[in-house]
Amino acid sequence: MTPDEHPQFPPPRYAWYVVGVLTLAYVCSFVDRQILTLLVAPIRKDLGISDTQMGLLMGFSFAVFYTLFGLPVGRLVDSRKRRTIIAVGMALWSAMTAACGLARTYVQLLVVRMGVGVGEATLSPSAYSLLADYFPPERRTTAMSVYSMAIYLGSGLASVLGGLVVRFATTTATVVLPGLGSLRPWQFVFFLVGLPGVFLALLMFTVREPARQETGTNGPQVPLRVALRYIGRNARTFLHHNLGFALLSFSGYGAAGWVPTMFIRRFGWSNADIGVSYGVIVGIFGTLGILTGGWVGDRLRHRGKVDGNMWVGIVAAIGWLPFGLSSMLAANGNLAFWLLIPTVFFQAMPWGAAPAAIAEIMPNSLRGLASAIYLFTINLIGIGLGPTAVGWFTDHVLHNDKMVNISLAITTGTAETFAIILLFSGLGSFRKSVERLAQEGR
Repeated sequence: MTPDEHPQFPPPRYAWYVVGVLTLAYVCSFVDRQILTLLVAPIRKDLGISDTQMGLLMGFSFAVFYTLFGLPVGRLVDSRKRRTIIAVGMALWSAMTAACGLARTYVQLLVVRMGVGVGEATLSPSAYSLLADYFPPERRTTAMSVYSMAIYLGSGLASVLGGLVVRFATTTATVVLPGLGSLRPWQFVFFLVGLPGVFLALLMFTVREPARQETGTNGPQVPLRVALRYIGRNARTFLHHNLGFALLSFSGYGAAGWVPTMFIRRFGWSNADIGVSYGVIVGIFGTLGILTGGWVGDRLRHRGKVDGNMWVGIVAAIGWLPFGLSSMLAANGNLAFWLLIPTVFFQAMPWGAAPAAIAEIMPNSLRGLASAIYLFTINLIGIGLGPTAVGWFTDHVLHNDKMVNISLAITTGTAETFAIILLFSGLGSFRKSVERLAQEGR
């Protein structure tokens, strides 16, 4: 279908520019979110904390506020200017990331991580809603996959930066900044990654607010009781979709948080070496995986398979299991490392398809709220519980720091298996929800 056949949508060239701006914002958010994963050792040493407490920093402290604030943001997205919501949130999360560099105690770092979560709650509900209004249905999964590839570009960049900072820390005990005095290298890195985002937030004002498709207006907000009634009628679809992808998120964040530490503790790799090497794999093969998932989802939909985006999640989980578990249980560090390539590829596949599936079952006026509920679920379970569960299992079940690979294999392998069951059993209800929306009008 040519662009002329979709005159109600903005021109494709400008639409892809918007994708680029949103992707850059998402990269910044993931660098700010994931930078902690390569700073486990120096932060634990300086603050005197356990794996469980580190897991709370990486996950729960961020996720609770990220998810809770995402719900009211989702309501705003359905009736207010989405670019402004993103710009304000981006400035906030970037400033709070920089503020992590001022933390001198565990509690202080915990509190400012909560602030990062509040700011980042504005981005994805707004971005998903914007992209659904910039692209027709048969191109949305690809567009959302390009946007979502920032997860892996940002995580990879955070890993590389973290590795370089750790290498720098081996020769430099402190960094002196004017007005702030002496900082540890791990504190300095928060300023390095946080402050640019404050200025990049201004770029959002180059994004035009598009007309809301299928409604043709930025009209009044749908009453909450009407919105909840519609979601309730599709409760089975939401349950299987949100929980299925949430378990994939649990596995992904659990691995992202602890795989570098696994190589350090089990195989004696340096922080710097695993940070840079793992970051390259995540950046390259995570991006390839998510783009492949988007292409597959759009191709399946083009062929009339309305549940194609759900199938992307199922295929991704089935592909992940042999490679992910083999990497975590391998006795050789080099073998474990090379197995990360297909592991990361399959882990990345579903993250454009999952939000695109939301747009397929919800009318325009409810997409912001539906996206917020989806993000609430996958991030509370994924970010909130994934890294924390691995750290807790190592501390309280295995009682051995060097067995973090067993913790990873048990927690992530279980999550991937149940994700397959949930997504597969939800295929029928998903198809019914798509049909219901088509019959009732969008």
